[in-house]
Amino acid sequence: LAEITGFSNVFHYLFLGRCPSKAFALCLQNVEILWFYFFQVKWKGKDLFDLVCRTVGLRETWFFGLRYTVKDTYAWLKQEKRVLDQEVPKDSPIMFHFLAKFFPEKVEEELVQEITQHLFFLQVKKQILDEEIFCSPEASVLLASYAVQAKYGDYDPNFHKPGFLAQDELLPKRVLMQYQMTADMWEEKITAWYAEHRGIARDEAEMEYLKIAQDLEMYGVSYFHITQNKRDTDLLLGVDAQGLHIYSPNNKLNPNKSFPWSGIRNISYSEKEFTIKPLDKKKDVFKFYSSQLRVNKLILQLCIGNHDLFMRRRKVDSIEVQQMKAQAKEEKARKKMERQILAREKQMREEAERAKEEMERRLFQLQDEARLANEALIRSEETADLLAEKAQIAEEEAKLLAHKAAEAEQERQRLEVAAMKTKEEKRLMEQKMREAEQLAVKLVEQSERRLKEADHLKQDLTEAKDAERRAKQKLLEITKTTYPVKNYHSVSAYSTPPAPPEPADFGFEPAAARLDFKDSDMKRLSMEIERERLEYMEKSKHLQDQLKELKSEIESLKLEEQQQQQQQQQQANLYSLHSEARGYVQDPLYITHSNVCMVSLCCVHTKRKKICSLA
Repeated sequence: LAEITGFSNVFHYLFLGRCPSKAFALCLQNVEILWFYFFQVKWKGKDLFDLVCRTVGLRETWFFGLRYTVKDTYAWLKQEKRVLDQEVPKDSPIMFHFLAKFFPEKVEEELVQEITQHLFFLQVKKQILDEEIFCSPEASVLLASYAVQAKYGDYDPNFHKPGFLAQDELLPKRVLMQYQMTADMWEEKITAWYAEHRGIARDEAEMEYLKIAQDLEMYGVSYFHITQNKRDTDLLLGVDAQGLHIYSPNNKLNPNKSFPWSGIRNISYSEKEFTIKPLDKKKDVFKFYSSQLRVNKLILQLCIGNHDLFMRRRKVDSIEVQQMKAQAKEEKARKKMERQILAREKQMREEAERAKEEMERRLFQLQDEARLANEALIRSEETADLLAEKAQIAEEEAKLLAHKAAEAEQERQRLEVAAMKTKEEKRLMEQKMREAEQLAVKLVEQSERRLKEADHLKQDLTEAKDAERRAKQKLLEITKTTYPVKNYHSVSAYSTPPAPPEPADFGFEPAAARLDFKDSDMKRLSMEIERERLEYMEKSKHLQDQLKELKSEIESLKLEEQQQQQQQQQQANLYSLHSEARGYVQDPLYITHSNVCMVSLCCVHTKRKKICSLA
């Protein structure tokens, strides 16, 4: 704009609403771009078309043209005539559409420039979405996946979240209405195909889109309403890169009759009549009628252009096309290399990012581990201090337990010695008890023997008394004859008779003396025997009491000994548990049992001494 019309002219039109002198405003629209131009009144169609091509950077100009609307139909701007001399609208600005006028037979061979591919891709995609080109639902989903690949690049699940295609128009409305599926379901299907196109560049994705689209039945076909005869039988004429086709009005997919460019000898029109002459003269000439003359002109213009391209494809490429293809090849090779470098760099970047993420993750992990290790260190230090305190306490407890163990060992040894002494004392006590029992038996036997002897002595005493009585009676009888009665009374008054006369007279004096001596001895003997008997009875009774007391004490000692054995057993069990366990020990219980054992032993020892002293 600045080179041709100047910036001030654009400023005048956009802000002041008027055109500069000797210029005309033009509004040019592409599928996705809208341009404003000012062209001179004397400009031809070629001048305007070249301006647009230079603006876009297009060199393959033979596929494109400027289309404008005339009443109820459209027409293409002719390049050899001035713009204003043609049937363009005289409104300001004039609206033109920059579109593909002719379509290639094979897009991968004929489309050289990337901008050419992109323009075809945009136009074909719009025609499919506007349902100008019929496309099946399966092919629509596949084409939509390539369109998404061309727009968004490789699929990244971290970036392309569900719903990222909500604002994009990717499928024809007919396809959306044909199936009862939600937008999310369609997006899921498209994304499934889209994920498989990873690594495909934008131009490659657009080319794949065009490869699929060129196989569609309505691709590149321009349709016109015609009638074959005066009776107005409605038909459709299709013009494309292959030739001319006749369709039924309700079927644009399968032609009823086709005229390839290689089989057409001549095409002409006269007013509304249009004539197609086949190359084979045997075939009939096909004539049809259009509604307007300008339609016939448009059909003829499209036929001439498509036929020229058809013949051009079957010739050697011109130097310009060869240069373009060489440049395009070099450009593709350069871009391929750039893409490879970019892919390597992208891969390296991704690897670096993954390594960075891994390092960051590792750093976070190490930080967490360091934090945990620090916390563990603090806990371990606290635990170490606590364990040190516990170790100190355990050491003190160990010392205390060792001391208590030593005391328990000493106590055990003392108890063993005391038990041995107790056993010895028990043995001595039993021996003394047996000796006491034997002594008691001997004393009983001796008492019985003494009783027997006392009975014999009493019998002897009785016999002696009887003998004394007989002697006294004999003496009395003798004395009655010798002495008077008064002397006899004097004798009976006194215990001893008076002095008898001389024995020489009677011969009885020695016997009386012996009787007197025997009487006094018997009395004394009987008194001693009675005294000894009484003493023996007392001693025997005292001995019986002592024996009973001794038996009761022996029984009590046996019971205490049994209790002592039980306490010793308990003491041994407590000692074994105390020596094996490394825990806490109930010291008061141990001391209590020890004190009880000590008291019990002292009591036993005291009683045994008492019994020994009694024995």
